[in-house]
Amino acid sequence: MTDKTNPARRRLLSAALALPVLAAPAWAASDEPWPSKPIRWVVPYPAGGGNDFLARHVAPKLGERLGTKVVVDNRPGAAGIIGTEIAARSPADGYTLVFGDNGAMVFNTALYSRLPYSPSDFEPVGFMANFPLILVVSPDSGFTSARQLIDETRSNPGRFSYGSPGAGSPHHLAMELLKDRAGLYIVHVPYRGTAMAIQDVMAGVIPMMIVDTAGGLGQIRAGKVRALAVLSRERIPALPDVPTIAEAGVADVEVSAWLGMYVPRGTPSGIVERLNREVTAVLGEPEVRSALEEFGLQVSPSSPRALASFVERETVRWHKLIRDRGLRID
Repeated sequence: MTDKTNPARRRLLSAALALPVLAAPAWAASDEPWPSKPIRWVVPYPAGGGNDFLARHVAPKLGERLGTKVVVDNRPGAAGIIGTEIAARSPADGYTLVFGDNGAMVFNTALYSRLPYSPSDFEPVGFMANFPLILVVSPDSGFTSARQLIDETRSNPGRFSYGSPGAGSPHHLAMELLKDRAGLYIVHVPYRGTAMAIQDVMAGVIPMMIVDTAGGLGQIRAGKVRALAVLSRERIPALPDVPTIAEAGVADVEVSAWLGMYVPRGTPSGIVERLNREVTAVLGEPEVRSALEEFGLQVSPSSPRALASFVERETVRWHKLIRDRGLRID
């Protein structure tokens, strides 16, 4: 029997041939240029923090270059998981951006048995910046150098404690890495954010913590806490007199709180490339770079491929530490 004599078969074939057109994403079938409406930038942390500061300095300039408004949308909660999930469930049409960091893209998959998203739900746009991490103590703690702190805590296992902005934060895991490399036993006291933790360090309630430059630079410069070491490969311009932790004799403890831009997986490659080009240009503007560096950020834009490769290396490194030290949260 031929198609000419079988109308039902002819209709079925016509429907099958139409499927690729029907399944194509809306942006491909439309003549509407991108962007043609405001873009949402999901920040999975509260307003006023370092991530928010970076987004709000970059968003207006990025909007100017794209010819549309870029709206910062703070969606805090559950160590960044809530906002990241919102972004993962958004359409891959170029109108949703999201910050990805150590926690969302590396730590969480090892810390939690169940996550409502996967890092593979996203496409990297590029690395943006990082916050150097600093080991600080109470001015009344008696510690005047990182070497002294390491020697005394090693000699008194379990006697000392340290604070962090929360379990699973870069600050928490950075201290766990330091403990692992230096052979220390210091008790972890998690807080709900940097502000509460550093307040207790200033008051002498806990003797030490690791802070990032956004959350601790002001208190260090005011003498409210004492900086003993930076967890960077080299000393940082914001605190040139503070030695690195390697100078205190502890190797392989190079950590920062980093930030990259991501979009939902499936976002057209042309949009990803455009976003990378424009974000890199904005971060290169002297006015923007100066403001971010004054806040303690180290600006370092990259290609999507470079960010993906960096995250792969970080995942291997941190998942091993989390397994070895039994740091699972659930």
